[in-house]
Amino acid sequence: MKKVFPSLFIAFFILLLPLHTYAATLDEVKTIIENDYVGEINGNLETATSISEMMEMLDPHSTYFTKEEYESFVNSIDNTTVGIGVVIEKHEKGILILDVVKNGSASKGGEVEVGDIITEVNGQPTKDLTIEHASSLITGAEGTIVSLTLLKKDGTTKNVTIPRKPFSVENVSTKLLYGNVGYIQLNSYSSNGVSEVKEAYQSLVSKGATSFILDLQNNGGGYVSTAEDIIGLFPGAKNAYKLRISEGIYTAPASYQAIQFPENTRVLVNRFSASASEMTAAALLDQNAGILYGEQTYGKGSMQSFYQLSDGSYLKLTVGEFYGPNDTVVNNIGVKPHKLTESNPVYLAHYDSIVEHLQGYAKLNDLLNVPTTKKFTINFTKPVQLPNDPNAIELVKLGGDPVEITPTLSEDGKHIVVTPKNPLQPGSQYILLIHPTIQDTDGRNLKSGYYLKTTVQSNNGN
Repeated sequence: MKKVFPSLFIAFFILLLPLHTYAATLDEVKTIIENDYVGEINGNLETATSISEMMEMLDPHSTYFTKEEYESFVNSIDNTTVGIGVVIEKHEKGILILDVVKNGSASKGGEVEVGDIITEVNGQPTKDLTIEHASSLITGAEGTIVSLTLLKKDGTTKNVTIPRKPFSVENVSTKLLYGNVGYIQLNSYSSNGVSEVKEAYQSLVSKGATSFILDLQNNGGGYVSTAEDIIGLFPGAKNAYKLRISEGIYTAPASYQAIQFPENTRVLVNRFSASASEMTAAALLDQNAGILYGEQTYGKGSMQSFYQLSDGSYLKLTVGEFYGPNDTVVNNIGVKPHKLTESNPVYLAHYDSIVEHLQGYAKLNDLLNVPTTKKFTINFTKPVQLPNDPNAIELVKLGGDPVEITPTLSEDGKHIVVTPKNPLQPGSQYILLIHPTIQDTDGRNLKSGYYLKTTVQSNNGN
């Protein structure tokens, strides 16, 4: 279930206010900043001789767009752009790659990876570039190439040359997991994001889904109105956020939706979940409206608005800082989930979704770091029959479906050996389910079922 994003979709948050139109003069831009900007100004606006100089005094999310840059930026929100297929965010060392789009040109060959930092674009250092300026350097005409210098996670550097090309991505993807668990992956808070999520929900319900996992990992943000709508899908979330703007602080309600997720819906986040996805996470955390799994989020708790200038250019300005409805701080901190995980949180979320329906089952000790060739031996206190029901024993790949197994009975009838038909997937997790339909030699069912979770060692043995 690989996440996909539009090329150069930037972690940000747009406050949907009417675009303000101003003449493109220093005095008017200065007035906008003085009236509406929320944040520290590192310098003296009165002495600035250019708009770009003013922008350098503000936070990295405030910037100036040409008309063309603005159009490209807005297109990226709704997944319509041409580029190399990466999701980026500003980093103190340059430009951080949050994700690599599956069918984008950057994904070819595995040279570009999540967590890489772009330190140069076509030889130009990125450390002091705004995210929009870096975007304009990386994007370009179809068929042209861009050269990147990458700082890898191990501290080494690598130079790559990548062609630019158009591609399309799906904003929402779904899957019905074992146990009638509906999985919905939301890639960005696009303008029609809530409609797509509701459509996905209804489709999964029609297939039998009774519980849900909403995956916001690597989701870089989008429209604030979409965040209010998404939060409104959760029955316990009456408010979306608290917002501090220049005029004061107010609480914004969630937008109620006729379709509602179940109360036990699980939401996945990670270190690259930013802005709108963090707003959602904070709202659910503060109002006990969902269960959060994964890593602490990115910490992008600011909100931007656009001001249109008379020459067609735009000023994007940080105009607010949002908090959870009960004052959870997001900016520069992030949201800490209820259940922190070191591996993909879909494993634990799916496991918990399955286990909550196993009434009368006993938990066995977890198996850790097992080989991909693992066979499972089930021991009984007295002889049992090899079950005729093919579902009496199930081995389920968490985040997926049951895998094919072959059970065999020992000569004394006290052991059943479960052999997976194919090797287990390295680094993945599974749940073994022993249902009480197994009978002893007198035809009596087990008094209870059993289950255990197992983690498969990765390719490097860890």
